[in-house]
Amino acid sequence: MSLAEAHRISSIDFSRFKRVALCHRPTPIEPMNRLSEHLGGPNLFIKRDDCTGLATGGNKTRKLEFLVGEALSENANMLVTQGAVQSNHVRQTAAAACRFGLKCHAVLERRVPRNDDFYEGSGNVFLDMLFRATFEFRSAGLDMNAEAENAARRLRQEGHRPYFIPGGGSNTTGALGYAACAEEIVDQSAGTGLDFQWLVTATGSAGTQAGLIAGLTSLGHDLPVLGISVRQPRRQQVAVVHGLASDLLKILAGRPMPASKVQVDDGYVGEGYGIPAESTLEAIRLTASLEGILLDPVYSGKGMAGLIGLVRRDFFKPSDNVLFLHTGGSSALFAYIPQIVEAYS
Repeated sequence: MSLAEAHRISSIDFSRFKRVALCHRPTPIEPMNRLSEHLGGPNLFIKRDDCTGLATGGNKTRKLEFLVGEALSENANMLVTQGAVQSNHVRQTAAAACRFGLKCHAVLERRVPRNDDFYEGSGNVFLDMLFRATFEFRSAGLDMNAEAENAARRLRQEGHRPYFIPGGGSNTTGALGYAACAEEIVDQSAGTGLDFQWLVTATGSAGTQAGLIAGLTSLGHDLPVLGISVRQPRRQQVAVVHGLASDLLKILAGRPMPASKVQVDDGYVGEGYGIPAESTLEAIRLTASLEGILLDPVYSGKGMAGLIGLVRRDFFKPSDNVLFLHTGGSSALFAYIPQIVEAYS
């Protein structure tokens, strides 16, 4: 079924969920003509979720509309979450807290093998401080959601009313943001007459890809969503995405999610999370120099590297319209200046 046909037959009722307004919607879909020409096809487009508006934008803003809505309904006065040191999610959560007069506390994992003062004081961490978030650090490899939940319990004992948000905002409440984005893409396609054969995006904590898959499936559309893993091997990432998408589809449409809906490519992880591979740095350079669009070294850069690699391997048909969902994160570029400069010098 085409996107336009899906638009005509159904919609998702989001009014039954608590929600606040944080996001500039709809974010534009733009052609990447110069990148398409440089790579020799197919027709590449970009969904600009780096333009969601909150604290330099990014995909977490859509999730936070539902998460903060739920937090306020529970009379919370503090958001508690976790992420890696240069977490885009923590930065947007801290900004959302400011918007609604809430406090924000984050537990930051030293997941990337760098803990110098520059890395831990620039980029997203600098913005966290600007938004007056408080945070504490943990060493790599711990169960970070459990660490943040423990912090929330401690803060509750101190008299706060914390609302816990898992890493990446990736639970069924947060993933609603990308079910809503799926409907937005369907609406935009119907309005322009432009149909897509593939949707490609970075996949990490899973909420973005799971929400897109659940939303499209609920609408009766079979647009494949290909996630480019930024951290985990394919089998593990597929399991996480499928679990969350299944839970969300039960809420939205009361039916199971076929495992075949979840597609992941793990060929662009490189040495690990937060460590840009050569393909990541090339994708950042090409997208900036050809399209004037900034990617980040952790998520969108690896996602675009995957898209570029797939085009070079003739994965897509030359006539395909391929949509890349930009998850934002350009503020993290500033924490990686030495690596980026060295790569391009």
